Order: sequence, then structure tokens, then C-alpha cells
Amino acid sequence: MQKIISGKVRDVFDVDEQQLVIVTTDRISAFDVILPTPIAGKGAALNRISNFWFGLTKDIVPNHLISTDLKDMPTLFSKNASDYEDRTVLVKKLKMLPFEFIIRGYVFGNMWKAYQAGEPFCGQKIEGDYQLAQKLASPIITPSTKAAEGHDVYLPLAALDSALGQELSKNVQAICLALYQRAYDYAARQGILIADTKLEFGLDAQGNLVLADEIFTPDSSRFWDAAAYSVGTAPQSYDKQFVRDWLISNKLDGVEPAPELPAEVAKKTAALYAACAKKITSFS
Repeated sequence: MQKIISGKVRDVFDVDEQQLVIVTTDRISAFDVILPTPIAGKGAALNRISNFWFGLTKDIVPNHLISTDLKDMPTLFSKNASDYEDRTVLVKKLKMLPFEFIIRGYVFGNMWKAYQAGEPFCGQKIEGDYQLAQKLASPIITPSTKAAEGHDVYLPLAALDSALGQELSKNVQAICLALYQRAYDYAARQGILIADTKLEFGLDAQGNLVLADEIFTPDSSRFWDAAAYSVGTAPQSYDKQFVRDWLISNKLDGVEPAPELPAEVAKKTAALYAACAKKITSFS
């Protein structure tokens, strides 16, 4: 069995022609740079959250999850259970679509910058009078490329139609919006606003569309504390925005080699991930 990917957060192992094992580590990245400081419990929290959503949304679209039991995986994982328990899944091997599908429900981040400048964002004109962090009248999809190195590149929806064909493109978009609405409604009842999120899909051996990677986690989404939310200000987050803010305030965003995080920053970040997992999945 071979490790075929060591990503920013996940390690991927090739099992056979149909299956992969994905291990979610405690690594954390920001501004496309992996930081050297692990965040205790982060991998387990992300794995639990993502698996919860896979279960809650499987009626909307099939997903890649086969098993969360180490006994169903090669013996390497069960023999080293202390390293892999709660952070490892067996999944279907897919032909991944070469795009990330970002669903945005609020005006924030790069969209806010484009809106302030009066410019279209990903080929879409944001109509209306908005303040920072205000909810959009309707969520929008802003696809991007999946860059092996460097930064992803945003695409207009027309480019997605051209690359995937209109039928598949429209199907993916409709599924993205349905998934976002399902997760948004559930999370809101738990006191979390999902401001935006990233989804990835693949095709199985029969050509069926399958949801993959991670879904609706603090790494792939902006999770805001609903109780503290206020239009016009940057909301309190349950995601890694806390780390991003520390890097920015110290002029270390995107710097390589990446700096070590102070102990208090790592500890608070770990607490945020744990709190998010508890709110979403009821795990303590």
C-alpha cells in the first residue's frame, strides 16, 4: 500500500483499484502554506464533522464514504490504531472533477473586495446594497481551478459549462445549492452560520456524480457564531480565521518558511475546532 498524496491536511493511501484510505492529520494551513505547528485534535474533529454531513446529505447526492472502521482497512491502520482512530476513512476511488465549487451565502472575503470596487466577482455582478458580512439575497456559486501548486484561479460559470458540458455543470450547481441549504439550515439551529463553503466531486466507474473530499468543515468553510454575528463587522469564527488573523497582524501571511504558532494561538485554535465539532455533531 502506497501513500500517494500528502496534502495540506490529509494523507491519502492507495488500497486497490476501487478504494483509498484518507487520514485527516492535525496539520493546519493558511494562505496556501502549511504551518509547522500541529493543532491538537484537529484531524479527529474535521473527520467527525465531515462524516456527520455525509450522513445527513446522502439523500441529495451519493458520497465517497465506504467505512469509518479501521478493521475494514489494511492492517497498517488497525495495528496502529492510536495514530489513526477517529481520523481515518475508507472511500471510493473516483475520477475527480478538476474544480472546487465554492458556495457563498454572505458578502465577505474576496467577494467583498470586488463588491467594494464595483467589479464583477467570478463574472457575476453583485447587485444590491450590501455591507460587510451581510447575507446575500441568494447564495451564489464561484468555481475555481484546483491548482497542484500556487493559488487556485476563480472561473466564471460559463467556463464551467464549457469544461464539463452544460448538463453536468448545471447538475453540479443545483446539487451544490441543495447541499448548502441543507447544511446551512441545520447549522443555524446549532448556532453556527455557514457563510461559505467549498465542495468537490468526482465520477465513479459508472459515470455517476459522487460527493468527495471533506464537506462543511471549519477548514473548507467559514463558520460564524450566530449569537455574535453583526452586519458590518468581521464575525467571530469557528474556523481557522483566527490563525489567518494572527498571521496577517504579524505580517506573516503567505511567508515561507512558515512560522511556528504561539502556544496560546494553537491552544485557542484547537478549542475552536473542538467547540465546532461539539455543536455540529454533538460529540464532546
